[in-house]
Amino acid sequence: MATWDWQVFCRNTLDGEVVPRCFGSNGDITYLDWMLSAWGWTLSVALLALLVALAVGSLIGILRTTPSRALVLLGNAWTELFRNVPLLVQLFLWYHVLPALIPPLQSFPSFILVVFALGFFTSARVSEQVRAGIQALPRGQRYAGLALGLTLPQTYRYVLLPMAFRIVIPPLTSESMNIIKNSAVAFAVSIAELTMFAMQAQEETSRGVEIYLAVTALYFISALLVNRIALFIERRLQIPGTALGGGK
Repeated sequence: MATWDWQVFCRNTLDGEVVPRCFGSNGDITYLDWMLSAWGWTLSVALLALLVALAVGSLIGILRTTPSRALVLLGNAWTELFRNVPLLVQLFLWYHVLPALIPPLQSFPSFILVVFALGFFTSARVSEQVRAGIQALPRGQRYAGLALGLTLPQTYRYVLLPMAFRIVIPPLTSESMNIIKNSAVAFAVSIAELTMFAMQAQEETSRGVEIYLAVTALYFISALLVNRIALFIERRLQIPGTALGGGK
């Protein structure tokens, strides 16, 4: 039976020597240093992509519930386009194709292109959640807002969206957790995130079990942290007189 060597994370990435306390100094980098840096890149990609997804997806979801048929068709087209093309293909389009068609994108770092690719991909799913949340509200709420003299944008801002976003927090939590897992595609364009670290560190050390178990644990911790934060937000925004999960 093979023995595990957790000291692999305390080894210098250059000469393989064990470093006391597992953190490098004077320019030395251990595999633990490298892994924590990769975790930071994973979280950065996921967080920025989530912000893009929430902003764009919310806007598209709102457009799909307006009385304007043109805006509804535009929102539906956006959603179907980004939902039905594989994420990895979209990433390669952003990295290889769009910079050739739109020259200013050539000056964008790979990190930003990954954020846009992942954010726009997830925005299609967010738009579905927002659309469903708005349409779950009684139609009379919209009419009541308009009857009070509010414009349509004001009705969305002050009447519909505050209620709709409370409804869609649970599915948005799942999307937030998914975006952390989907950020692994960034390795395909040489972003030094967790999956790339695992692949390269395993090749250098031949300690695949320890490396991949540690990376798996970090993905799990990241997703669990998002889940706990979302649950806290859901409790804070809970509609008085209702229970979490739709109970009375």
